[in-house]
Amino acid sequence: MSKLQLGLNPITIEDVALVARGNCCVTLAPEICAQIQASRAFVDQAVQTGEAIYGISTGFGALQSVSIAAKDLEQLQHNLLISHAVSTGENLPPEIVRSMLVLRAASLSHGRSGVRLELIERILKLIELDMLPEIPRLGSVGASGDLSPLSHMALPLIGEGIVLWRGKRWKSADALREAGLEPLRLKAKEGLALNNGTQFMSACASYLLYHAGLLTRAADIALAMCLEVFQGKSSPFEACVHEVRPHPGQALAAANLRRLIEGSTLVDAQDPDHRRVQDSYSIRCAPQVHGASRDTLAFVRSVCEREINSVTDNPLVYHEDGRVISAGNFHGEPIAQALDCAKIALSELASISERRTAKMLDPAQSYGLPPFLAAASGINSGLMIVQYTSAAIVSKNKTLAHPDSVDSISTSANQEDHVSMGANSALHALEILENLRTVLAIEILCARYARGFRNGTSGRGTGVVFDSLEDKLGRPSEVDHDFRVEYHEIREMLRDGSLLSTVEGVLGKLD
Repeated sequence: MSKLQLGLNPITIEDVALVARGNCCVTLAPEICAQIQASRAFVDQAVQTGEAIYGISTGFGALQSVSIAAKDLEQLQHNLLISHAVSTGENLPPEIVRSMLVLRAASLSHGRSGVRLELIERILKLIELDMLPEIPRLGSVGASGDLSPLSHMALPLIGEGIVLWRGKRWKSADALREAGLEPLRLKAKEGLALNNGTQFMSACASYLLYHAGLLTRAADIALAMCLEVFQGKSSPFEACVHEVRPHPGQALAAANLRRLIEGSTLVDAQDPDHRRVQDSYSIRCAPQVHGASRDTLAFVRSVCEREINSVTDNPLVYHEDGRVISAGNFHGEPIAQALDCAKIALSELASISERRTAKMLDPAQSYGLPPFLAAASGINSGLMIVQYTSAAIVSKNKTLAHPDSVDSISTSANQEDHVSMGANSALHALEILENLRTVLAIEILCARYARGFRNGTSGRGTGVVFDSLEDKLGRPSEVDHDFRVEYHEIREMLRDGSLLSTVEGVLGKLD
């Protein structure tokens, strides 16, 4: 099991992915504990003075002017979580829940939130036990952070809510008791520190970026397979072409193609009619499209990695000079706009993939391949309808890719009068990610069938893909059957990275 220590070095998307998959032990660096404790001591001192400080001795949101008596401060924090945990819809998958837990702990470990060390350690205990809060996905507007999802995340700390543990659902109080733990009684500021922040959006973004990294490389693999079955031209992928338009992602995509098709006798094969001068855009311009998506995702990654290393709750505690500053780091706009960009980038990878699928199935465009890749078309429809599935998905992506961050609905009696809607952007981005995985699986499925109608040698990279698919799925059938079984299998190979690993085991890591 890997180990991640919070507090000394910045965490990365890959760190979060390790935790998300349940393969990482998370601890606090001893060096940061003094900072956390000093911050907490300052909050305790402020409570003793009776000074009105937002979220510590006052109500929340539009109730900020209501002073809270010292005897009621613990109940205030308890009530905050209970009243704010009102999300609905399907529960988040375990990978994203684990990511939320580690990102919340990471943010609190900066020592600017005024919480006890014990609270952060309890969050890490949930990760260690894999005792995962049940968190419905709908309920955040991404403004005071992800108030409702984070409240659901925090409920088990106080013995409330539901957890998934040891393969079944438990009342949190029962699970804690079984694990030998007592529910925490929150102190002043701690409830607010738990549910103010962008960790739902950031967890979704981290998950998305890790898997998008797998799929951008898978898109290049699918393209290389298509280039072979079309017996296309290699010249658009030459390095000199991309040196004179030096977008980094474009150059990386072209370089991947050159490595994947190295040694292929199918690429640049003689056109029987001697009429094809150049390939269609979905082939010839693919490095430009794949590259643009890569560059956009690189920007999104830069935003996300800043965000997961930030303090995003409110107010912020600066015990060094005796100040508690009420500000707006919880606002999700940076991550919301970035996720909207990610939605476009992933949608475009799916869009161009579907065009290559359609081309393989159309005898007028496929350079001698049979209609719908059916050995005996007519009685067999072949892969005709899988393209319909791909087209339907790509069309839906156009709706999902609409920018959520341009929307805003005021909340909390107009106190929170501009919100980011970044949570909606995150959820839509995750849906597009899943859609892209399916569209690429369908393209790879069609290329697998098309390869059977071409004579010649595949490249070093493409060859191992065709071979691994045959090992996994058997030889392509010449008669109609349930094609879903095959593309679902391919989709899982894309999800777990096994198809990519097979290629990289031969070629080394693709860019």
